[in-house]
Amino acid sequence: MAKRDYYEVLGIARGASADEIKKAYRQKAKALHPDSNKDNPNAETQFKEAGEAYEVLKDADKKAAYDRFGHAAFEGGMGGPRQGGGQGQGDFASAFSDVFDDLFGDFMGARGGGGRGRAARGSDLRYNMRVTLEEAFTGLQKTINVPTSVVCTSCEGSGAEGGAEPSTCPTCSGMGKVRAQQGFFTVERTCPTCGGLGQIIQNPCKSCGGQGRVQKDRALSVNIPAGVETGTRIRLSGEGEAGMRGGPPGDLYIFIEVSKHALFEREEINLFCTVPVSVTAAALGGDIEVPTIDGGRSRVKIPAGSQSGRQMRLRSKGMPALRGGGAGDMFIELAVETPVNLTSKQKELLREFEALSEDNNPESKSFFSSVKTFWDSMKG
Repeated sequence: MAKRDYYEVLGIARGASADEIKKAYRQKAKALHPDSNKDNPNAETQFKEAGEAYEVLKDADKKAAYDRFGHAAFEGGMGGPRQGGGQGQGDFASAFSDVFDDLFGDFMGARGGGGRGRAARGSDLRYNMRVTLEEAFTGLQKTINVPTSVVCTSCEGSGAEGGAEPSTCPTCSGMGKVRAQQGFFTVERTCPTCGGLGQIIQNPCKSCGGQGRVQKDRALSVNIPAGVETGTRIRLSGEGEAGMRGGPPGDLYIFIEVSKHALFEREEINLFCTVPVSVTAAALGGDIEVPTIDGGRSRVKIPAGSQSGRQMRLRSKGMPALRGGGAGDMFIELAVETPVNLTSKQKELLREFEALSEDNNPESKSFFSSVKTFWDSMKG
């Protein structure tokens, strides 16, 4: 059976670009994969046929020979696909591996920092910062010291003594990964010689040992915006560890923890506090002053007859919203204080007050009499 034209197999024109060829094969490979076409007995043959076509057309030299001589260019054991409508297992696996990388490389790590001389990106760093509630209210500029890796000044990050250029890794030819045939598939692993970088250093820098970076404490100025709360994360781009051998730096993440306050409790952007008031202020009413988070004081009017637990709100006296939108409220809860260490005169006045209360309120008088009778019987 005559072999079909490779361009016809992939459904592309003869003038198709390398990207168009790869895209066409990727679509064919997905559509014809035997695992997805168990009811189609011809799927496996067509799948291999597409792989054979792609193996030739993806290579510029093979493509040029095919455009000139057709299938005859690869007959007679010239290193191309085998005669008889099939290609070598290694060639087919290589063709499929290219598309496998394209489809799944991001998930399997094939597009990581290594490979073809790419330097490795530096690691991200975390810094835990504790601030007071007052600092969270106003915001602040703070200098922190971060132990991290920085670019080696001796080799300017190259890792080679004197800043010399690294050489291509002989094991992986600069790919940063090596392939091993396992049956139908080709498995790729990080190159053990270069660690995935694709390059090796013949004469490592004495200052950094070929890493291209050294350990050092860095002083950084950090802007903490007003309204931060525990768990707020601030990202400083490019302030993490320096990359290996000139690779890009990672990021620095600052995690905020707001300390507990002696007076105020915070709930998102609102503040809560308990304010003690005297018996007379609670009974007669009056004005009291309460402290606020901004360091000032606010005057609050206490209604006559207020009881412990009564809650009052001061609008916009809470915490500022982190991303704008005004401020929260401050809620105060009254706690009526019972007087202690009374003088004789104060006790006499309280007894007089009690007597007047009983005279003005018969029900109250009856209640107090019942309580007195109960206690007298207990004593007896």
